[in-house]
Amino acid sequence: MNTASTLTMTTGNIAAKQPKTLKIAYWTMLGLFAMAMLMDGGAGIVQEKNGLDVMHQLGYPAYAMIIFGTAKVLGALALLQPWFRTIKEWAYAGFTINLLGAMASWRFAVGDPAYLLPPLVMLVYLFVMYYLWKRIHR
Repeated sequence: MNTASTLTMTTGNIAAKQPKTLKIAYWTMLGLFAMAMLMDGGAGIVQEKNGLDVMHQLGYPAYAMIIFGTAKVLGALALLQPWFRTIKEWAYAGFTINLLGAMASWRFAVGDPAYLLPPLVMLVYLFVMYYLWKRIHR
């Protein structure tokens, strides 16, 4: 076996391992994100007391929790399904809008920059997850 074929075989093995690593990273991130959104959405649907306090602090009506909660549950389920890519794209867009809206709500209703950090971290997490999904399905 010559050096060129050995090099080709070696780089072929690296290329074969990279998508598997990306898939593991993506599905791990997706599982954690979906679990967080399912729990948050469920709490919104049942109008959990802490959530009601936050909605009141931000100036939103209590029924908005049911709307936001239902959207989060449906969005998490859309991200978990592997068949319909367009629905998954819309779910990523919906979560992006939700997190940007959370940042804007905290900024304008409360004014404390510390409250901007959790939705910002989740938004960066969402973008990394989206990037990995696009890399896998390229």
